[in-house]
Amino acid sequence: MYGLWRPRVLGAWKLPASGPAILAVNHSHNIDGPMVMGVSPRPTHFLIKKEAFVGPLNPFLTGIGQLKVDRASADRTAITRALGVLEAGGVLGIFPEGTRGEGDFASLRAGLAYFAVRSGAPIVPVAVLGSTERPGRLIKELPPLRSRVDVVFGDPFDAGDGSGRRTRRALDEATERIQKQLTGHLENARRLTGR
Repeated sequence: MYGLWRPRVLGAWKLPASGPAILAVNHSHNIDGPMVMGVSPRPTHFLIKKEAFVGPLNPFLTGIGQLKVDRASADRTAITRALGVLEAGGVLGIFPEGTRGEGDFASLRAGLAYFAVRSGAPIVPVAVLGSTERPGRLIKELPPLRSRVDVVFGDPFDAGDGSGRRTRRALDEATERIQKQLTGHLENARRLTGR
């Protein structure tokens, strides 16, 4: 990432140095995940749609520990593997909106709350800004080479209410708390970076 663009990383020290953690990353461009993987102070295992695991990307993504997920159903294998990452004290990366969009955390899917409540791992919000400002000249689908992309890590927080409940209602309440935290982080990151 540092060879192709000029990432400015803010707050990376907020990611706990050890133990399980979940990175909740906004998603507005294809390079958001690879950018976070490239600048994160700890190895990160992202849940990535199964459609990305094609051709030579399949063995590459699998080899660097990324997790294939079928978004059309409750993918038990992906869920088990993701929980395994957290149980082993690793870092799980999630795009809580489920798909690429505005990257504003406006509509969250329940997966992030499920993993956070089930594992007890803290959530670290991450805002990637600047990846969609303008298309590159050589490859229109990528930001211009050597352009600045900001990656802002936020303060870790717990999604659960401390009760240990895993009911549908508890997950819905956790999703609301998470959305507030992520939206607040994104606003702060925009102020901090001027984007």
